[in-house]
Amino acid sequence: MDSPQSGMESDKEINDEEVKSVIEVMAASGKFWHDWDKLKGMLSFHLKQVLSDYPEAKMTIEQQQSCLGESFCELAKRLDDALNSFAEGPPFTLQRLCEILLDARNIYSKLSKLVLALEKNLLVTSTLTISSDQYASSTIQNATEPERETKGSPVQSNLVSNGVEPIPSAGDADEVMAEVEEAEVEDVTTIDMDTIEAIVRSSEADTTPTSDS
Repeated sequence: MDSPQSGMESDKEINDEEVKSVIEVMAASGKFWHDWDKLKGMLSFHLKQVLSDYPEAKMTIEQQQSCLGESFCELAKRLDDALNSFAEGPPFTLQRLCEILLDARNIYSKLSKLVLALEKNLLVTSTLTISSDQYASSTIQNATEPERETKGSPVQSNLVSNGVEPIPSAGDADEVMAEVEEAEVEDVTTIDMDTIEAIVRSSEADTTPTSDS
């Protein structure tokens, strides 16, 4: 029979880096591959860690009740109970829930605002079913693609603001290049016609004195 201490040790084996990496994959993909009971334990563990990182967690109970309307322990238990109320699978808001848990301090400066956001994502009834996709390939594809999109957006906005329009996709490349080439031809034609007219005027001016002499 396992002792409570051995149970705590087994919890430590799945925490920190493993939990964070699993949550990162779910935040990127919106899918899950683990048994829900195990995954629920991971999310519960990380949820409590995130909540305890806020300064309000270290206040006195009186201060917490004044600031939050309840003690920190009551708040944490309420959110944890809401998470554990999902018996068949995670809420369909799993992706957003994971995004919040990964970057809570940067998104919400106050614990009260974080709690409202978490409640909103836990007060749903629809659930997700476990993904049949291969976990490894999903990890690679989904963990990298959102980063490209996020990093690409500021670059595109900078290019546009500097007067440079980036090509939206490879499929549109030929059409865009055709438009560019057409515009360049029109510019060249305009310049050439102006130049020709200038040359004609110049030649007429040059030939006039010659004819007089």
